[in-house]
Amino acid sequence: MIDPSGFFRKNIMEDYQQRVIDEKSELDKKAVALSNFIGENPAFDKINPEEQERLKEQNDIMWQYSEILGKRIAAF
Repeated sequence: MIDPSGFFRKNIMEDYQQRVIDEKSELDKKAVALSNFIGENPAFDKINPEEQERLKEQNDIMWQYSEILGKRIAAF
């Protein structure tokens, strides 16, 4: 059913937008934790160098993804 007032569509978009905001918040928490592990935890230095590189790459991509989500949120 089409809602001429746009109410139904607006609520769907708000739900969608909130999911994007929540996703970015959760991602940022994980990215901060990984950044801290890489930069501050002595256990990181004990990990195989190839795995260290994969973790660094993962962290970089997580922050890139967060930046994209931030741009999407800014466009709401």
